[in-house]
Amino acid sequence: MEGKHEKYQRLIARAKSTEPIRCAVAHPCDESSLRGALEAAQQKLLVPVLVGPEARIRKVATEHDLDLTGCTIVDAAHSEAAAETAVRLVREAKVDALMKGSLHTDELMAAVVKRETGLRTGRRISHCFVMDVPALKQALIVSDAAVNIFPTLQDKVHIIQNAIDMAHALGLAMPKVAILSAMETVNPDVPTTIEAGALCKMADRGQITGGILDGPLALDNAIDLTAAKIKKINSPVAGQADILIVPDLEAGNMLAKSLTFMAGADAAGIVLGARVPIILTSRADSVTARLASCAVAALIVQANREQQLKKDSA
Repeated sequence: MEGKHEKYQRLIARAKSTEPIRCAVAHPCDESSLRGALEAAQQKLLVPVLVGPEARIRKVATEHDLDLTGCTIVDAAHSEAAAETAVRLVREAKVDALMKGSLHTDELMAAVVKRETGLRTGRRISHCFVMDVPALKQALIVSDAAVNIFPTLQDKVHIIQNAIDMAHALGLAMPKVAILSAMETVNPDVPTTIEAGALCKMADRGQITGGILDGPLALDNAIDLTAAKIKKINSPVAGQADILIVPDLEAGNMLAKSLTFMAGADAAGIVLGARVPIILTSRADSVTARLASCAVAALIVQANREQQLKKDSA
């Protein structure tokens, strides 16, 4: 477990060198979600805008000795109203990001994906875990373990592009992307291996940009160089992947939880593909994992700002 959190500390340090982002926190009505937002504010990662029943938020703060000084509170009667109000603040350009409070993820995402009033873009919305695995030198991005249940080939194009763009924001100029299956050869009887081959060819033709793709790859030869050498896999990705693209939500969820509970990893969760990054935290998250989620969102916002400046000056 030596080196645990080292990758997250680097991310947090990098994010703290940028301007804090304004973040709407939807329904922070328990100690865990409220404390997480306030700790991120103390670290100068974000400026929280607390959206929810004001009396209840203040009661939680009083009960747990939390200081709300400097926080803006936007009153919303209940969790559904808090989600809708937080999304409206994004549409009005009053905040740069969203954070899930103590409401259900489905409640927040229902407001995000509404066609007329939500935060959809031309991209498929997807989820990434940025995982700090003690045994690995680099942070590991796993997608998609929380949003897309059985993604189509076209969905996976968006999932991969979202993950690559996030990796760029985190400082990886050309991230290595492993498209996972149960084996490293294309097998007509295993559809995910055929999809992996197609996705790699799409990257060759410029339909996915900014990363180096390879697949299908089994998990062992995606992250372990020795395993890749034993199987004689000649690949710039095998054994050194930055991003793991899983076949479906069940596989991704099992992979992320296996890394968490059996390899001592922490998982920072971010939803991508909407107008702004959406920070998904869990009550089980460590303080460092919560801060890392906020740091990732801050770095994405900063990268988007820089891209917009380049477009405006072009």
